[in-house]
Amino acid sequence: MTQVLVIGAGPTGLTAAVELARRGIAVRIFDKRDGPSPLSRAVGITPASIDLLTPSGAGPAIRSEAVRFDAMVMHQGADPILTLPLNFDDRSTVYGLPQDRTEAHLIDALARCGVTVEYNRPLTNYHVHGDHILADFGQHIHIEARYLIGADGSHSRVRATAGIHFDGHDLPGHWSIADVMSKTWPHKDSFAGYMLPGGEVAVVVPMASDRYRVISSLPDALKALPVTMEVDDLRRTSEFTIQVRQAERYRKGSVFLAGDAAHVHSPVGGRGMNLGIADAADLAARIAAGDLEGYEDTRMEVGEQVIHGSERARRMIQSTGAAKLVFQTAMRGLNHSESAKHAIVHQLLSG
Repeated sequence: MTQVLVIGAGPTGLTAAVELARRGIAVRIFDKRDGPSPLSRAVGITPASIDLLTPSGAGPAIRSEAVRFDAMVMHQGADPILTLPLNFDDRSTVYGLPQDRTEAHLIDALARCGVTVEYNRPLTNYHVHGDHILADFGQHIHIEARYLIGADGSHSRVRATAGIHFDGHDLPGHWSIADVMSKTWPHKDSFAGYMLPGGEVAVVVPMASDRYRVISSLPDALKALPVTMEVDDLRRTSEFTIQVRQAERYRKGSVFLAGDAAHVHSPVGGRGMNLGIADAADLAARIAAGDLEGYEDTRMEVGEQVIHGSERARRMIQSTGAAKLVFQTAMRGLNHSESAKHAIVHQLLSG
């Protein structure tokens, strides 16, 4: 009997499978897609995540390919008002890499352990029978396992089947993204944020050489930029709604949740994928050690901290009226204090 079934082959599910497989745990991983996604949702990856993925070999491969951010440059309209330096210590480094490339390195690491992702396998149902789970994948495919990990995103079938509530709310409005190639964009290794009238925002994040993710709270990310960006190739555009939610529990018997199946929040701070990787690595280590009691309490607390931190930062960046003036004045004042800038960076990247 398979020891662990993982549902969802994004960064969280792949991390769980890799970390289990390299420890000799019998694991199978399933995804409803027909193959690896060529698209990139997440961009930023932290040294902590890379460290977690180093024993499998995925971490060094990710580090060697990723772009290391040099700074965060905040603007009021087109005018720069604050530059936050990065890379001044281990807690202030962030790398940029398209999510599909992060997943590719994890898939390679999984293959080295003799495991492949089983695509075109949507979970249709599962039943808990005493000391095992029977998972159904349609077409008369039934698989038994001791544990089931739901890493199947914010619309998790695993979570819904377990009857676990996903408490929280959706933020009003739609955000937009554009993935572009640009040879002339000046902030090649820096995160560039733009505060716009009415509390709207736009950001540009490097993903690879001359490749950038543009995100905005307005309907058209590229048009939202208050500066000109010469686009050589438009790879992708999309819209999304920000959810701020956390599962009421991360475990129900032998069923576990990790990543977006357990928590979702705004992209401010770039914590989403990294939080999921940390969930998965923690859970895999506990399964291998046979001590699962601390997973739910530990990861729920961290998830709650990250959700609150990202929302606090988003509200400040999107503030209006007097609050916006106070925030902008404070940001300008930070330019005169390196220690204060370092503290802000640590707060943004914590969790």
